[in-house]
Amino acid sequence: MVRLTLNEYLDEQKITRYELAKRSGIRFQIIDNYYKNRVVRYDSDVLDRICTALGCELGDIISYQKDTQGMLQKSPDQRPAPRDF
Repeated sequence: MVRLTLNEYLDEQKITRYELAKRSGIRFQIIDNYYKNRVVRYDSDVLDRICTALGCELGDIISYQKDTQGMLQKSPDQRPAPRDF
């Protein structure tokens, strides 16, 4: 599972979401969604602008944990049916 850790990084650096929005030129609402880990599809441009504004690496604001509970595995009835060609 990919998880944003922007909130932790900003708290450690004592930078507000408003300050990050000003530095990066990204609307506050978008920063807020990344901060609260509400983003489902990550925009590479947004991530690049955030990292540039903060002077950090992508790994500083995003983390990956292997799915150990099988949440990503689909059950047989959720898999698409085979197609005949």
